[in-house]
Amino acid sequence: MKTITAALLLCAASQSYAAKPAPYEAKDYSSLTAYGIFSSTMLENHFKLYRGYVTNTNALLERLDALEREGKAGSQEYGELKRRFGWEFNGMRLHELYFGNLGPSPLPSGSKLRAALAAQHGSFETWQESFLALPKVRGIGWAALVYDRPSGRLFNVWINEHDSGVPAGAEVVLVMDLFEHAFITDYQLDKAAYARAFWAAIDWGEAEKRFLGK
Repeated sequence: MKTITAALLLCAASQSYAAKPAPYEAKDYSSLTAYGIFSSTMLENHFKLYRGYVTNTNALLERLDALEREGKAGSQEYGELKRRFGWEFNGMRLHELYFGNLGPSPLPSGSKLRAALAAQHGSFETWQESFLALPKVRGIGWAALVYDRPSGRLFNVWINEHDSGVPAGAEVVLVMDLFEHAFITDYQLDKAAYARAFWAAIDWGEAEKRFLGK
């Protein structure tokens, strides 16, 4: 009896392990329109683009899985799709982090993030100046504050084309989308004006939680 029970448990565990993960689902950020941060038109277009990354990430995973089952993991198609995966996945995840850190909310009283930034840069305002210099970089990409938890260091980084520029293992604390679709509808080519609007719309409570690992 014990042998049969053990076999059944082993079989169930095997089936659970082999269960196919559910597809990624696009999150709903429509509540951001109520804040009046950016125009509804620009936000709706941005949400649509984000949903495209979710769709493409799922499609890539499906196709890669099919190629593996067909024994074509060494094919040229498989290799090219593997190269593409990081771009689509990061496009999805960075947009989620971006929308997630919007919604005007001040830094909490006694913020540990503020204290850490001030300790590393001399003052919070000095760090702010450094971060807001990133939108001046020519080209498309993302401006991000990332945290290297093992060393306790925070870095302002430029992320290029989603999948290039994030230090390995670093956690995104704050991120600003600097692709044209993020600002051109409301601000045309005035990235500085967009950066000021973004700064005024940061959900610092969310950034604090990310920094604390909550």
